[in-house]
Amino acid sequence: MSPPCSSTPAAAAAAVEDPYLWLEDVLGTKQLEWVSKVNSDCISAIGDPKTTKTYTRIKNILDSKDKIPNAFRINDEYYYNFWQDETHIQGIWRKTTLQSFKSASPEWTTVLDVDALDPPTTETAKTWVWHGSTLLNEGDAKICDRALIKLSPGGSDADICREFCLKTEQFVDDELQGFAILTPAKTRISYRSRNELLVGTDFYQDGSTLTDSGYPRVVKSWKRGTPISEAVTVFEAQQTDIAANMYTYHDRGFVHEFQSRSITFYTSQYFYRALSCEGVAGVTADMEQTPFREVPIPEDAVVETFANMALITLRSDLDVPTAADGGDSRTFKAGSLVSLPLDELMENSWKNAIAMFEPTPSRSLSSSTETKDYVILKILEDVRTKLEFWKFCAETQSWSKQICGDEDDDGAVSIGQDVSVSSHCRNSYEDNTLWLWRDGYLVPNTLEMATADDCCKATEFIKAKPAEFNADGLIVEQRFATSKDGTRIPYFVMRKKDVKMDGSNAVLLDAYGGFEISMLPGYSAAVGAGWLERNGIKVIANIRGGGEYGPIWHQAALKSKRYKCFEDIEAVAQALIDSGLTSREKLACIGGSNGGLLVGNLITRPIASSLFGAAVCQVPLLDMKRYNKLLAGASWMGEYGNPDTDDWKFLRHHSPYHLLRHDILGKPEMDENGILGKPTESTNPDWKCPKTLFTTSTRDDRVHPGHARKMVASLLEEAGKEKAREVYYWENTEGGHGGAADNSQRAHMWALTYNFLAQALDLERS
Repeated sequence: MSPPCSSTPAAAAAAVEDPYLWLEDVLGTKQLEWVSKVNSDCISAIGDPKTTKTYTRIKNILDSKDKIPNAFRINDEYYYNFWQDETHIQGIWRKTTLQSFKSASPEWTTVLDVDALDPPTTETAKTWVWHGSTLLNEGDAKICDRALIKLSPGGSDADICREFCLKTEQFVDDELQGFAILTPAKTRISYRSRNELLVGTDFYQDGSTLTDSGYPRVVKSWKRGTPISEAVTVFEAQQTDIAANMYTYHDRGFVHEFQSRSITFYTSQYFYRALSCEGVAGVTADMEQTPFREVPIPEDAVVETFANMALITLRSDLDVPTAADGGDSRTFKAGSLVSLPLDELMENSWKNAIAMFEPTPSRSLSSSTETKDYVILKILEDVRTKLEFWKFCAETQSWSKQICGDEDDDGAVSIGQDVSVSSHCRNSYEDNTLWLWRDGYLVPNTLEMATADDCCKATEFIKAKPAEFNADGLIVEQRFATSKDGTRIPYFVMRKKDVKMDGSNAVLLDAYGGFEISMLPGYSAAVGAGWLERNGIKVIANIRGGGEYGPIWHQAALKSKRYKCFEDIEAVAQALIDSGLTSREKLACIGGSNGGLLVGNLITRPIASSLFGAAVCQVPLLDMKRYNKLLAGASWMGEYGNPDTDDWKFLRHHSPYHLLRHDILGKPEMDENGILGKPTESTNPDWKCPKTLFTTSTRDDRVHPGHARKMVASLLEEAGKEKAREVYYWENTEGGHGGAADNSQRAHMWALTYNFLAQALDLERS
C-alpha cells in the first residue's frame, strides 16, 4: 500500500529516508486500512485463535472463579477486590467480610460494576478499563468514606477520574460537589484533605501543562465546589522533566508533604515540609506558609518515610559525614536501603544513619513491605527469594533486625519458587497482619494470613489455587551461561525431567533486560496450558539491564552499554543449543515493550539472528531515532540515551529499524547534516529473518504502535519473502500497553502467540 503524499519539503525528505513514517498516524484512515489488511493476513496464515483449544483453555483460566482474589481491608469490616470473569468482562469492584473471604464460597457485594457504565466515546475505545482507586486518608482512627476511581477508555494510559462514596456506593455527583475529570488524560491525582485535591493533568487540553514526555508538568490545588479552571498552581517542573508530582499523606501520626521533579527515569529532586493533621485539613496547599526545603540526597536516590524516619534507596555509592566537623565519613553502597530520622536528614546529618540492607555481588533488595511496626525486605540471592524483618521502636527512633530462623537456615525458597508479603489493609500502618503469598513456575498460588510479629512463622491457610495445567513430570532448574565479557547470567529452565538432549526440543526463551525490572518465578497457567502441556520448554533469562542483582546489574546495560543485554541473551541461547536441549530451528525468543526492543535486536543482529528460528515481538520499541518523539518515549532517555545528541552514535547500533533498513537491506540513510546518502551493500547479505509475529495495540499510548507497524512494513515490502519468509502482525484496536482490555482479548493474543510458535517450531512433532 502506498503512503499518502507528503505536504512539505521537510516531510518529503523524511518520507524518502523513512517511507513508512506515514504509519505513525495512529488513527488515520489509510493507516487503519493497512492494519486491517495485515491483521487479516495474520489470521489467515496462523488461524483464528478463537476456534482453537488453546484459546478456550486460556480464556477459561483467565475467567476461572478459582483465582485467588487480591483483597484488602478498607476501614474495619470489609475487604475489597477488583474481579473479572466471563460474566463481568470489564470487571466489578466488590467487597466481603474476612470471615466470608476465608470460606470456600465467599459472599461478595458489588460496589461498582464497570460493565454497567455508559461506554466511552473516545476514538476506537469501546469499553472502560479499571485503573484503580485512591482513598481519602484523614489520619489515624478516621473512617475512609471517599475514593477517586480512575477508568481508562480502551486500556490506554490516559484515563478519567470520578469521586466515589463508599457509604452510598455511588459516584458523587455535581449536586454534592464531587470531584470529576471526564476528559481522558495522563493524570496524577490524590487527596490532600477531604475538600482538596492535588492534581496534575492536561488542564487546557493543549499539552501546555505537560512535559515533553506527555506527563503532568504542573500541579494544582483544586478545592471542592470549584471548577478545575479555578485550581491554583502550587508546583511546576521543567519542560524537559518527565513529570511533576506533589503528594501529602498521613504516616503513623505524622503528616508528610513532598514535591518532586522526575528529571529522568532514574533521577529526581525532592522537596519536603512537615505538616499537622489540623493544618492540612484547615489550610490549603496554596495558602500553607510552611516552606518546602530540598531533601539533601543524590538525584538518583529515592526517599520514602516510616513514621518520622526517612528510608532512602540508593542507586549509586553515597559518601556521608558521620561527625559534625565532617572529619569522619562512611560509604553506603549502591543498592543499599538507608534509614535515619527525617529531621536529621533535612539538616544533612547522617550520624545516626544505618543500612537496613547492603548488597553483595550475589545479593540484592527486590522490594519492601510495611506494617504498623515493621519493614519487611524481599531479598534476592542469585534470584532466590528470602524475607528479612526489621522492627521500629518509636521511643528510641531505632530499628532492630529480627531473628527469624536457625542460623544454618538461609530462609531462601526453593529454585523456581517465590514468596512475598503485603499488608492486608489498604492503609498498611493499621496493624502488623500480612498476606503471605507463595507460588512458583510449577507451583500454583497459595494465600496465608500471618503476622510480622513472629516473622510469619505461624500462618493461617486461607486459599489455594488448584493446578490449572498438568505439571506431572516437569522440573525447574537454574543454570548459568557465560556472557561474552565473562559475566555469569542466570536462567531458569522449565522442562520434562526425561527430555532428550538431542536438539529436537521446542524452546521459548523469554527475557526483558531493562529498567531494573527483575523476572522472578511465578505461576502462569497460560504458559502451562499454551506451551508446557504441548511439550514446549520455557526458559527465563535474568539478563543485565534488569534488577536481579540490584542497580549495578541494571547499569551494566544502560545507554551505550545496552549491547551487553543482547550479548547475555545470545550467550544463553548458545548454551541451550550447546547443551543439546534445542537447536536453532527449534529455538524462539519472546519479549514485550523493552523486551520487544530486545527481540527486535535479536532478529537483526548477525549472531542472534542465526541462533533463533522464531520470535515474538510484543508492543515493541524499534525505531530508536524517533522513539523520544513518540508518546511517552522522552521519559526513557535515561535508559536508552537521547538520539538528538551524540548518543545517536551508539543508539544507531541498538535500533532494529535502522539495523534492518540500512545495514541489512542497504537502504539510503540520512547523515548528520540531513543529507540523504546512497544505497549501500548489505553488512549481512546472508541474513534471514526468523519467523516472527509482531503484536501491538492501537490504544497503546505508552509505546507508539508506529514502531511495530513500520518494522513490519519494511519486512513485508522491502525484505520480502526471500529474506523474511514468515512475518505476521496483529494489532488489537483496544488494550493499551498491555495489548488487551479484557480476558477475551488477552486469551486471543496469547492463543495466537502460542499457536504461531507451535507452527513455527513444529512443536507437535517435538
